[in-house]
Amino acid sequence: MTKMAKKMRAVRSKALLTAEQQELINLIEQRAATYGLLSRFYYKEVDQDFLNELKEARYPANTGNPSVDKGYLLIVTYLSNIWENSLNELAVDFVKTFIGSGSDAYSAAFPFESVHTSERRLLMQDARDEVLAQYRRAGLAKQSLWKESEDHISAELEYMFILCNRTVEALSKGDEDEAYSLLVSQLDFLTDHLYAWTPMLTSEMRRFAQTDFYQGLAWLTDGFLETDFEFLEDIFREE
Repeated sequence: MTKMAKKMRAVRSKALLTAEQQELINLIEQRAATYGLLSRFYYKEVDQDFLNELKEARYPANTGNPSVDKGYLLIVTYLSNIWENSLNELAVDFVKTFIGSGSDAYSAAFPFESVHTSERRLLMQDARDEVLAQYRRAGLAKQSLWKESEDHISAELEYMFILCNRTVEALSKGDEDEAYSLLVSQLDFLTDHLYAWTPMLTSEMRRFAQTDFYQGLAWLTDGFLETDFEFLEDIFREE
């Protein structure tokens, strides 16, 4: 059993010390931060402000997951070799990787669950309806600035970001039952949606992406979702 899973079970038993509760909260905040970062990567092209943030950030070198480590290494390698045309280079690669030529359904790594789970690789299929229903049950409404389908990977990652933050809030208030329920929702969503289809997306990203930056994003996405799924699974595994 992982350290995080043991701590969650301690929360459920209501036998956790204040210091340990805070440590668990910090760990879930880190999960939320990673989900938020990944969501931003996929949301739109890198602009100057985001590029500056990425250049100033610190990245782990030994996480215990080879895919995460490879992803961070590729991204850091790219960031360490920034040149005057990097923003344009990244914008071009974003379009090539995620939008493509539009000539057929296989011209890019389209970042929509429906494309990867429907027989004809079409948008707005069952997966979109299912995640939309989940967002609504969670009390979430589509933002006016969001123009993409609700099953876009950025939206699904942001949904996990929100659930993680709600878990932190529940734990901070001492509401272990609500925190537990929210973690159930996260595991269900990963199982039924995000973790189930993203390996197909990232496989295509590695085929289309030309920069280390987006190659690294594919590896980072794979590794993080793998470790997070294992963590959540471990929480609910019978002793």
